[in-house]
Amino acid sequence: MAYLTKDDLQSHIYVENIDEITRADDTKVTQAINAGIAEAKSYLSKYDLTQIFADTFDDENLKNKVKDIVCWQLIKLSNPNIDVAMFRTAYEDTIDYFDKIMAGKIDPDGWPYKPDDPATTFPEGSSVTFSSTLKKCQHW
Repeated sequence: MAYLTKDDLQSHIYVENIDEITRADDTKVTQAINAGIAEAKSYLSKYDLTQIFADTFDDENLKNKVKDIVCWQLIKLSNPNIDVAMFRTAYEDTIDYFDKIMAGKIDPDGWPYKPDDPATTFPEGSSVTFSSTLKKCQHW
């Protein structure tokens, strides 16, 4: 089963509006879903994306944020009976939310971090790194 389906989008857009926008072409819906998931993943790289976007991981907040992105992808095709400004605002809010996660200002509860790869020289996932410069001595 896929992470999101056309039926899952009913919480954001009625199916008859989706069919109107896509002219009943479900491949366009699938393309929008794939594009939305890919965009969301690009912001969440420190997490275990395979696990987060698996069918077994249940986080309605994440799904709603991804649906916002997917709906924006669909609405760009056409806008019958849809308030485009409302969806644009929801899209921008979602990107702002992902930016905060990426910056470490928000830490979603229950999201698994990417495992640290010992073959790399930089920390991944939940690893923390710090450094400092040597103390300087001034002579007069």
